[in-house]
Amino acid sequence: MLKKEYLVIGLMSGTSLDGLDVALCKFALDSNNWSYEILESNTFDYNPEWKSRLDSAHNQSANELALMNSELGILHGNIVKQFIQGISLNVDFISSHGHTVFHQPHKSFTTQIGSAPHIAVIVGLPVVADFRTTDVALGGQGAPLVPIGDLHLFKEYDSCLNLGGVANISIKDNNGIRAFDICICNMALNFLANKLGKDYDTNGTIASSGKLNERLFEQLNALSFYTDIKPKSLGKEFFYTEILPLIENNEYAMEDTLHTLAEHIAFQIAKSSIGGKLMLVTGGGAFNNFLVQRLKALCELDIIIPDNNTIQFKEALIFAFLGVLRMRGENNCLASVTGASRDSVGGTIYLS
Repeated sequence: MLKKEYLVIGLMSGTSLDGLDVALCKFALDSNNWSYEILESNTFDYNPEWKSRLDSAHNQSANELALMNSELGILHGNIVKQFIQGISLNVDFISSHGHTVFHQPHKSFTTQIGSAPHIAVIVGLPVVADFRTTDVALGGQGAPLVPIGDLHLFKEYDSCLNLGGVANISIKDNNGIRAFDICICNMALNFLANKLGKDYDTNGTIASSGKLNERLFEQLNALSFYTDIKPKSLGKEFFYTEILPLIENNEYAMEDTLHTLAEHIAFQIAKSSIGGKLMLVTGGGAFNNFLVQRLKALCELDIIIPDNNTIQFKEALIFAFLGVLRMRGENNCLASVTGASRDSVGGTIYLS
């Protein structure tokens, strides 16, 4: 007998390297409608050593990457163990996205590290992980995965925009949903902020002090990804091969480069956010006042910035929900947004 209520811990480690988002979420099913509540949440920052290791993971040997997978799983397990201390509720399981190192669906593979078996053993709870591989095996992009959550948990919005390491969007139409990655976002903005000795550009203050570099703006917008036929998705590979050479090979001030990148992101989102009226904006970029200001200027939509908890932990929430659907044996990956040959039930269950 399937349950009507679940208590799940969702884990999200994004490409922007902010840290591990941990959210204790409650889901309830009533008359085929899902509701949710984020009961507890926290972001556990990665220390400088882990930031450096994760940033360079794609360049490591197979042996080093295997070791990093285990060690990151141990780190995540201990973080969750610390998180649940003092929580008197009975958690059903943990749902972990892992940390993406490679994402090359055109070559039929995607790789997330953060060993789920280690998390399960350390915490003493089942763990659902590896959500993308089945979809990739079915010929899909393995991304985006968030749309199923947008469809069931955020029904009041016509579209949902996430400003994470990558900007991606879900757009609802005809009782269905389409979704895709739009462009690199915080991955690039944070990279430049790091060059100035900052973790990120607080409120977009540095970007707002710069001016537009027309040549760089045109070069960014001319990248072939923006004319590719959907479905499509982005990984760190795109940043390193396409974006980084452009932003490093210009002689403009860092403030101008940040300004131009933010303008580029807003421009590409405005081109993509077609249809409906209400757009929910979440992810770390929603705290970037300059970027949000440019979005409001360019998008012909009512942009809704929710409470800080939803901004920061929506992805952890939705991966917790993906775990619920996996435990129920229900589709959690939609072929309509990934391009796979069919919908699928993604995720592997590891017992403690």
